[in-house]
Amino acid sequence: MPRPTSGIVGPPRFLADEMVGRLARYLRFVGCDTVYARGWTDDAIVEVSRRENRVLLTRDRALARRASRVLLLTGVHLVDQWRAVRETFPEVPQEVGFERCTECNGRLALHRAPEGGHRPSGVPWVRVAQGLPLYRCEECGHIYWEGSHATRLRAQLRKWAEEAED
Repeated sequence: MPRPTSGIVGPPRFLADEMVGRLARYLRFVGCDTVYARGWTDDAIVEVSRRENRVLLTRDRALARRASRVLLLTGVHLVDQWRAVRETFPEVPQEVGFERCTECNGRLALHRAPEGGHRPSGVPWVRVAQGLPLYRCEECGHIYWEGSHATRLRAQLRKWAEEAED
């Protein structure tokens, strides 16, 4: 299957169907604009992929035949799907960035914790240390911060990259 090209510099925009939802989150972790088509009909998936010039990521062969820009993923496991995307689109970043909301795909904006380590307004469950960078989704308001989860994710992505080189 020929490589689906975007005609633009940088990673393409993706649309992931329900079969590859975890992959969608990982692509968002590294800053890729990735719509997750949860609960959508096949017709809607094909239409949005075409209209927004997105590469469809799917394991569904019948759906893949209907899309003009598609990467049919054969792997069941997330690591295999990740590697297939990186092999097809080497421009996809491998480093975690705080650019996209993993919940809604909105853009994240940097916010600083207020002096004294107070909690951000409207988010009573987040405890923050003085000077800790916070990121807030401009669409849904979800809060992100550098924590052990980001460290673990970075280690996982490095491991996958190293294993792929062997």
